[in-house]
Amino acid sequence: MLEKIQELDTRLLVYLNGLGSEKYDNLWLIITNQLYWTPFFLFLFYLIYKKLGGKQTLYLLLFIAVLITFTDQVTNLFKYTFQRLRPCNNPDINTIIRVVQSRKSYSFFSGHAANTMAVATFLYLILKRHFKYLGFLFLWPLVFAYSRIYLGLHYPGDILTGYFFGAIFGSLLFLVYRKLKPQYFPG
Repeated sequence: MLEKIQELDTRLLVYLNGLGSEKYDNLWLIITNQLYWTPFFLFLFYLIYKKLGGKQTLYLLLFIAVLITFTDQVTNLFKYTFQRLRPCNNPDINTIIRVVQSRKSYSFFSGHAANTMAVATFLYLILKRHFKYLGFLFLWPLVFAYSRIYLGLHYPGDILTGYFFGAIFGSLLFLVYRKLKPQYFPG
């Protein structure tokens, strides 16, 4: 069963990665670099600040920092436990896929997918009553994580597992946030 899933995962990677072309490689290298997302993060920060105020925004940012740290550490624990080679380092497939970028760390599961989904889920649950179209926030983890497949750094299963864990961690931290918030911000 596990072999079947891995075979399907590999076939899906080869297909999705093969959709790319050299013409768009630089775009996807920009998309995968968190630094280039700074304007988006600043825009989110501004929206949060406008709706929640300064003190509550700082409180929220503290929760996001804890969330990213926790998610990232769990991701690394899984990576070093399972030690699944990244597609770009897997000698069985790295000659048949487009390797646009290489990393030496392991693949399972994607920290990019987990972190972005965790933050998107957490923010969505907090802010959905303030913004009508906040569901668009989930385009961020979708595009960001797809860049990892495009570049040859992750299998689709790594991304989906990252999404799953990120959604769980984001939801759980939201429950903690909701329980603690009245103590610091009553009303």
